[in-house]
Amino acid sequence: MEKTYSPQSIESKWYETWEKNQYFAPKGDGKPFCIMIPPPNVTGSLHMGHGFQDSIMDALIRYHRMKGNNTLWQVGTDHAGIATQMVVERQLDAEGKSRHDLGREKFIERVWEWKQESGGRITSQLRRLGASVDWSRERFTMDDGFYKAVQEVFIRLYDEGLIYRGKRLVNWDPKLHTAISDLEVVQEEEDGHMWHFRYPLSDGNGQLVVATTRPETMLGDTAVAVHPEDERYKHLIGKTVTLPLTHREIPIIADDYIDKDFGTGCVKITPAHDFNDYEMGVRHQLPMINIFDDNARLNDDVPPEYRGMDRFDARTRVVEDLQNLGHVEKIEPHKLKIPRGDRSGVVIEPYLTHQWYVKTRPLAEEAIRVVEDGEIQFVPKNYENMYFSWMRDIQDWCISRQLWWGHRVPAWYDKEGNIYVGRDEAQVREKYSLAADLELQQDDDVLDTWFSSGLWTFGTLGWPEETEELKTFHPTDVLVTGFDIIFFWVARMIMLTLHFRKEIPFHTVYCTGMVRDSHGQKMSKSKGNVLDPIDMIDGIDIDSLVAKRTAGMMLPRLREKIEKQTRKEFPSGIEAYGTDALRYTFYSLASRSRDINFDVGRIEGFRNFCNKIWNAARYVLMNCEGYSPSAAPVELSLADRWIISRFQEAAQTVQEAFDSYRFDIASQALYEFVWNEYCDWYLELSKPVLWDEGASDAQKQGTRQTLLQVLESILRLAHPFMPFITEEIWQLIKEKAGVGGETIMYAPYPQADESKRDAQAVADIEWVKGFIVGIRNIRGEMQLPPGKLLSVLCKNGDAEDRRRVDENRQFLSKLAKLESIQWLAAGDEEPLAATALVGNMDILVPMADLIDKEEESKRLQKEIEKRRKELKQVEGKLGNANFVDKAPADVVEKEKAKALDLSSALQKLESQLSKIEAL
Repeated sequence: MEKTYSPQSIESKWYETWEKNQYFAPKGDGKPFCIMIPPPNVTGSLHMGHGFQDSIMDALIRYHRMKGNNTLWQVGTDHAGIATQMVVERQLDAEGKSRHDLGREKFIERVWEWKQESGGRITSQLRRLGASVDWSRERFTMDDGFYKAVQEVFIRLYDEGLIYRGKRLVNWDPKLHTAISDLEVVQEEEDGHMWHFRYPLSDGNGQLVVATTRPETMLGDTAVAVHPEDERYKHLIGKTVTLPLTHREIPIIADDYIDKDFGTGCVKITPAHDFNDYEMGVRHQLPMINIFDDNARLNDDVPPEYRGMDRFDARTRVVEDLQNLGHVEKIEPHKLKIPRGDRSGVVIEPYLTHQWYVKTRPLAEEAIRVVEDGEIQFVPKNYENMYFSWMRDIQDWCISRQLWWGHRVPAWYDKEGNIYVGRDEAQVREKYSLAADLELQQDDDVLDTWFSSGLWTFGTLGWPEETEELKTFHPTDVLVTGFDIIFFWVARMIMLTLHFRKEIPFHTVYCTGMVRDSHGQKMSKSKGNVLDPIDMIDGIDIDSLVAKRTAGMMLPRLREKIEKQTRKEFPSGIEAYGTDALRYTFYSLASRSRDINFDVGRIEGFRNFCNKIWNAARYVLMNCEGYSPSAAPVELSLADRWIISRFQEAAQTVQEAFDSYRFDIASQALYEFVWNEYCDWYLELSKPVLWDEGASDAQKQGTRQTLLQVLESILRLAHPFMPFITEEIWQLIKEKAGVGGETIMYAPYPQADESKRDAQAVADIEWVKGFIVGIRNIRGEMQLPPGKLLSVLCKNGDAEDRRRVDENRQFLSKLAKLESIQWLAAGDEEPLAATALVGNMDILVPMADLIDKEEESKRLQKEIEKRRKELKQVEGKLGNANFVDKAPADVVEKEKAKALDLSSALQKLESQLSKIEAL
């Protein structure tokens, strides 16, 4: 076994072995257990959120595989319509071309070429993370089988009257020329203005003042709304105002939506360019005047002088013209949320356009019921409230996108605009009995990627065919996902699966929190705080990290800021920590919190944990050379019985935590057992048995057996969390531990064995630990050399204490480094000694002859004087009202804590000095 743990030397080796031998594939006749990976974008690369969720899924899969389940972790990628199209369009732009130069068919061929060459990056990164997905079943949301499923769903929903084409308001991206979902809109607070305009009453008897942050949209106003109970305007309801610049008369309407206490209580209504106004326009049957074209330039439905203008140029011109006409009441600075496309970066426009929609209310009823009845459970449970709030106020779902890459809408039109829906043109003609010479044109739009990914649980298993995989693994068991896409993905999967399969898609939805940086900030390119999981695994030098974080940044000041911040945070770059350490960090953070702050310092701690396990295994192997499991008699020591018993408790805690999705508790319980009990105590307790000539062969055989068997059990317990290091060590010790098998992945997961619990051994070892820790504390407090043998006196012990001293002299003497242990006889004078307590028993370490009284006294006095000066300085600060009032609260609190620490240290030093002077 290598002297030091090197993850780089074992990780790729074992993953290649696992994949080559198809260990990830479903196996056996155990109860099926299935997880569907949320399909990452084919354009993407692994980010910390992926790493976090994929680590959790892999732990669940490995855990259930070891429990004997027939496991399937279904892998695949999403075709990512907008993202993928943008990647290829940027390539074409670099060649001086556009997709229109190629035409639709050639452009799609180009996208497929890109997918074949570059689309596998994220799946290769999944391998680096140790993901035990079944690669032989990898799916893509545009593969032939999935395409068939998407078409089937669209056609059936249309035939059932649940899909329709209508003209409604959507989020329109003027750069990409497509509708986008709410999830693809980023709301950013920016500085803007609030313009207050005067709209004259048509009868000449006054005016109404309205306010807007988008002056250009007033050209599309079709009403002014007031609250029906607003006494200021009741008499005007039903009258009209003359819309400046357009000279159109528009009505004054009453609607409960209006807040009469906000502003003037009058609101301009632009149904074609505001979502709230659109709903009001529908309620009041108002005209809907669309003033923009696809590029967000003003169209022919505005006065001639504004036609063809960019929306922001039109804003300036409209304000100038209204000022010249005396219609501007005032202009105020105003902070507002600006909606921008997450990919294009341009301001999104609410835009009235023809799109395809799913009627969701009929689908939502059953989807609400299955969660209410507990057929599907959310973990944590509070996310059910988020689900219900969306589902009970659900709106029809816009499923069309104005792109070329994606599932093309399977609908055809004749010249009259009649719609025909089917798998292809030939099937459409047959279905609708159309004449052979009737000219048909297929719809140019593609379907929203959320529509196709909504079929993920059953579409990947072969539906619409009733395959064996579908019968075996559906419904799936658990979906691991972020809370931010409960509505966009989870709810839609539930609705579509219930409708087409008449069963739920999964039994449990485990919602993870959002991975943020160590300060709780969202990781983003613009903040320069993004961490790449692969950099955590392999390491990266500081110059490469800076280059990575500033790549593509156009603003020099922002580049400089990010570089300075990065060099301060990672002066030497990021070390190579390995996959197992990264994964373990994720599990330790997997609490029920919505936000998960990732601190690189934690991964360093878990890299040390890997080293601890490695070194423990080296110790075991070195001390078990020549050992083989045999029928030779064994005698278990107290320490052997204790560690075996404690393992049962640890195994039970880990399994219970696993079953309740508390990965933080499971990882903590495993860590504490391995580090604090097996490594720090049991390995030390094994040395007196293995290295003492007085121990019998049976006792040594028993300790070697226990060392190996408990280590082997630890490796199996830890495998779902740390797959690489556990496989490596397990292969080295399995034969000595008396177990067989090709891989630890198929070894049984440890179950707590009640027959191996030993309460007496646990109590006795806890007493032994207390005794040894007491002696060690005295050494530390009195600054006694760690190797100096001490004589110890015991006082006030009962019969149980005496038994434990007698039975465990070997452990106590070796681990506490004692020369002798004696009982202070009743009536004997107690020497001046340092004291520790174990239960009600005193442990005395006589100080005479252990230290140079004069030198130690001088040292302590010097230390006391130093601490007094420090305390005086801190108390002076805290006594200064100017400092306390003006310094940040956290700085003041730090000084208070420092004062308490110094006071405590002084008391201990003065007590120690008193003891020395009394000798």
